[in-house]
Amino acid sequence: MKPNIAFIGLGVMGHRMLTNMRAHGGFTLVGGWDPDPGSRERTRAAFPDLALAENPGEIIGDPRTEAVYIACPPAAHKEYALAAIEAGKTVFCEKPLGVDVAESRALVARVEESGTPNAVNFPFADARAANTIERDLRDGTIGEVVGVDVRLHFSQWPRGWQETATWLAERAEGGFVREVFSHFVYLTQRLFGPATLGHASVLYPADAELCETQFLARLDCDGIPVSVAGGSGGVGPDRVEFTVWGSKRSYRLWDWNRLASSAGGAWRDELTELENPRQDGYMRMLDNLRAFLAGQAHTMPGFRDALSVQEIVEEILKRS
Repeated sequence: MKPNIAFIGLGVMGHRMLTNMRAHGGFTLVGGWDPDPGSRERTRAAFPDLALAENPGEIIGDPRTEAVYIACPPAAHKEYALAAIEAGKTVFCEKPLGVDVAESRALVARVEESGTPNAVNFPFADARAANTIERDLRDGTIGEVVGVDVRLHFSQWPRGWQETATWLAERAEGGFVREVFSHFVYLTQRLFGPATLGHASVLYPADAELCETQFLARLDCDGIPVSVAGGSGGVGPDRVEFTVWGSKRSYRLWDWNRLASSAGGAWRDELTELENPRQDGYMRMLDNLRAFLAGQAHTMPGFRDALSVQEIVEEILKRS
């Protein structure tokens, strides 16, 4: 059986999920809704056979809808998640869970009280690179972890493919700390346990409407120091790196799905058997999601996992 999915939000992430779910073939797309006429028109042009609802209640309440995928800007996640909970639907939400920590805590309490199955889209939950690092942590191949580095840089923010998601440039809901670094907070906690935030500083532009341009932070995971630096602007390739420094072997996860290792010499590429690591990552995430929706064994993170990430991210953004 293919689970029936309804889409709330038809912007950049909604389109990406529609494309990948169709490529996967394991889901039935009930339809979608977005408040923005431009997003609806772009969806109608790209996916002419997808039913578009007149309002969110129509698609959430559709008897065919089993799960609601929420891909709107984060401040509205709570509203649509609560509507899905009241309608008795499974909830699958984009990260971050929200931007107001108190509201997100209340949402987590409500979803857990209701018993509603819930998941958040952190693809590192079942990425091959992350799984390889976790395996080698457990079996001792890495040895003692002496530190973790996270390095992010974007020559343009939002990135070119996100140009229609103008809210990503705004301080209220956007920025690369929420949009990108949250994935690495999740990964850090998946591998090393709960993180606490130490020092952090954020540089904002003079325009109070715009998001951060630089940030530094230090996390601690039971004595393992995690050093973080990120920024935007300038020319050159984007940089997205997560490095685990071990006493026996180190791992460098880069470009989201690529992995290299070192036992003291030059970095050596891992997972070279994958023809398209990024597409493999999308399909693994959807396999994991489908298992979650079917009540089978899965590793999809839930709302409480996303809340722990949000609490760290929002605390960083308050420091300048």
